[in-house]
Amino acid sequence: MTTNVETPEHSVPPSAGNGQRTSSGLARILNGRVAEASLLPFAFLLVIVGFSVARPATFFQWSNFTSIFGLNSVEFILVMALLVPLTNGDLDLSVAELSGMTSVLVGWLNVNHGWGIVPAILAGLAVGVLCGALTGFIVVWFDVNPFIVTLAMGSVYDGIALWLPNQLTVAGIAPQLTQWTVLHHILGIPLDFWYGIALMLIMFYVLTFTPFGQRALFVGQSREVARLSGFRVSSTRFWAFVVAGLIAAISGVINDGVLGSATPGNQGTLLLSVYAAAFLGFTTIQPGRFNAIGAGLSVFFLAIAVNGMNLLGAQTYIQSLFYGVFLVLAVVASRVINRRRAAAAVARGAG
Repeated sequence: MTTNVETPEHSVPPSAGNGQRTSSGLARILNGRVAEASLLPFAFLLVIVGFSVARPATFFQWSNFTSIFGLNSVEFILVMALLVPLTNGDLDLSVAELSGMTSVLVGWLNVNHGWGIVPAILAGLAVGVLCGALTGFIVVWFDVNPFIVTLAMGSVYDGIALWLPNQLTVAGIAPQLTQWTVLHHILGIPLDFWYGIALMLIMFYVLTFTPFGQRALFVGQSREVARLSGFRVSSTRFWAFVVAGLIAAISGVINDGVLGSATPGNQGTLLLSVYAAAFLGFTTIQPGRFNAIGAGLSVFFLAIAVNGMNLLGAQTYIQSLFYGVFLVLAVVASRVINRRRAAAAVARGAG
C-alpha cells in the first residue's frame, strides 16, 4: 500500500524557522530597550515644550537655562559619587554631608587659617578620600550594613562641619575659586557645569568600558557568584566608597566656588534629589544599570521641572514633594525593569 504525504508549497526547514524566530525576538528586545532608553529624553523634551508654551517670556530664555545649568552643578557632580557604590549594590547616605564638610573645611582653612586656596582644596580632597576609605573599611572589614554605617558617618560629618567654624558661615573664600567656577563661561554657561560634564563622561567610560566598571556591575548583580568566579568583591566595594568620597569632596569644592562661602549643614538637603536622579537615571540611556549619562540627564530633568513649576507660582514645598514622589517612582521603575530583564533572560534560556 502506498501512502501519499502532501508537502506544503512553501515549507520552511525547521532550522530556518528557528532563525527567523530568533531574529524576530532579538528585534523585539532591541526595540524595547530603545524605547526604555528614550523615554526620559522624550519626557525631558515634553517638559521643556510645555513650560515654554506656558511661560515663554521667563522659562524659554537662554539666561534661564544657563542659570539652571550653573546652579545645579553641585548636584550634577554629587550624583556621580553615588554611581559606583550603587553599581556594587551598596548605598552611601553620607555623600551629601561629606560634601558639606569638605566645603566648610576648605573655606575654614582658607579664611580662618590663611591657607592658599590650592592647598586648602587639596586638603579637602584628601579628607574626602580618607573618609571614603574609612567608610569602605568599616563596611567591608566588619561586614556591616552600609545603610547604617553611611547614615552614621553622615551625622559625624555634619557635626564636624558645624564644629569647625563654630556653627557660623565661612565667608570671603578666595575669589579665584569663584572665578574658575561661575565667573568664567563657555558658550555662556559657567565652568562648573562643564566640570560636571567632564566628570560624567569619565564616569560613563569607567563604568561601561573598564575592568573596574565591569567588576562593579558583576558584584552588584550577585556577590556570591562574583566571589566564586574569583572576583575580589571586598576590594571592589572598598574602592567604590573611596571614589564616592573623592567625588563628594569635589562637589564641596565646587559649592564653595558657586556661593563664595560655606554654610554648615547646607548640603544635607541634596541627598534626596541626587538619589532621585540616580534611580531615575537607572531607567534611561542604559536601562537596568546605574549610568552616568542617565543620572546627569535626570538631575537637569528634575531641576528644569522644578524651575518651571516655580515660574508657574508653585509653593516652595512642592519641590520636596516632587523629589520624594520621583524617587519612589524611580525606585519602583528600576525594580520593574530588573524583573522584566530577569524574566526575559529565563525565557531565552528556556527557549
